[in-house]
Amino acid sequence: MDTRLELTFLGHQTWLVQGGGHRVLIDPVLTEAFGLPGRAECRVWPPRRIDAALMPRPDAVVLTHEHLDHFHLPSLDLLDRRVPVWTGPLLPAPVEEAIVRLGFEVRRVDHTIPIELGDLRVTLYPAGARTLFWEDRVVQPCLRVGDGPAVFVAVDADPSDLYLQQVADGTRPVPRMAVVSNNSQIVPHGMPASSVNLLPGVGGTRHRTGLAVLNQLLLDVLAPLDGVGDVALCGNGFLPPTSPHGPFLYCDHPQMAAAANGLQHLFHVHGPRPGERLTVPASPAQKVTVDRVGWVRIDDDFEYESLVAHAAFLADPGAVRLSPLADEPADQDRALELLQQELPRLGRELLATGTGVLACSIHEYLSGPLGPHRAVLRLKDGPGGELLQFAWDVTTADFVRVEATGREEAMAVYPFGAEMFYQDYLALLQGRLQVWDVAGGAMECWHIGRPLDSLVYALFGIYGEHQRPDLAARSYTNLASGITVPAVPR
Repeated sequence: MDTRLELTFLGHQTWLVQGGGHRVLIDPVLTEAFGLPGRAECRVWPPRRIDAALMPRPDAVVLTHEHLDHFHLPSLDLLDRRVPVWTGPLLPAPVEEAIVRLGFEVRRVDHTIPIELGDLRVTLYPAGARTLFWEDRVVQPCLRVGDGPAVFVAVDADPSDLYLQQVADGTRPVPRMAVVSNNSQIVPHGMPASSVNLLPGVGGTRHRTGLAVLNQLLLDVLAPLDGVGDVALCGNGFLPPTSPHGPFLYCDHPQMAAAANGLQHLFHVHGPRPGERLTVPASPAQKVTVDRVGWVRIDDDFEYESLVAHAAFLADPGAVRLSPLADEPADQDRALELLQQELPRLGRELLATGTGVLACSIHEYLSGPLGPHRAVLRLKDGPGGELLQFAWDVTTADFVRVEATGREEAMAVYPFGAEMFYQDYLALLQGRLQVWDVAGGAMECWHIGRPLDSLVYALFGIYGEHQRPDLAARSYTNLASGITVPAVPR
């Protein structure tokens, strides 16, 4: 039996894995970009074009979770409807419904039921217990042909405690290769981002380096997998929308792999570019080999232009202003009504978040004792270009309209704050944007306490697909708006 595994990297976190004469497509993003239509769409980086007609037909699709850089309806539309889509037990129901509407069969399995494709077995393990709440529905595939080498894909979450325990007690072998996701998404210094704390003197950049990324990926993540021979980097593979700086820092995985291999000798690190195929041999004495497939082509011109723009930005960033991702609402009266309906619900749900717990436990801030107003929501470019400012009153669990001030004054009064565009917040409430889009491209925050205590993480919990399946369903309808469902399977 040939127990080799071939992993073809298709960009960002998409892989085509072949073994035992069968193929599994993991989290297919096959088009040049992903995300909701419009200015929120993200171009895959490095830029590449996939000839889906020449791509070997998969026998199964594995969907690890629902985030739009993994779940992409236009890419699924390129596949034969007879290919089943396998996923874990916690995938939000609107995701399954959207896939079924497209004409596919969705099969849910847990870690006790491996997907069997001839001699190729794929087990979907639950994410590790320390995984943050917006990723805790992730499943992590482990692939193996017969008793050959195993490949563990530690996608977007802490490695599965269940898998690590099985490796530790010997019921599963140490994987020959681990695939780890680089989700650092570090922007250049001075670039506005929701991950940057606006309060002066906090949120330093010393920890946001390539060394920190490698330490987290290769030492923290892989520490329990002592004996793994090879590691493949993926993730961080997109251009953030409306950004002038081009790719994220530390997303050049060939360069990151070369640095890692020069700094340690525990395992060999691979940083594949789209179209590269890693062959994991049956014998542990043989090395992993790398070649290219002919149906994936790097867009050299666009890559060069983007890298030139990236270098120019780093040399002279200048002043950067965020821009909205959504268009202004056509019906302003209806938009204001929707906003007024939403704010009481937002205020109530905020109480149970890290922001709410910390906000209710403090009593003094910069100007002295705190009253009931503990956070502020600032919506830019409201009707007539007006800035709308709402203070969160913890005695009523509601947001109340207050006089708009400058940002610095607001930071001096409120220990927590979020600033985004009025039209983007409305688009979020209408399913035209997701919270990840707004936080990733057009939002700024300040906060005391830990990063997890900020309003951006509170909003992840309040508006994520797991908490608001109704908004998720609307966004999937928008994502599928240009797809014509075939009458018969292709």
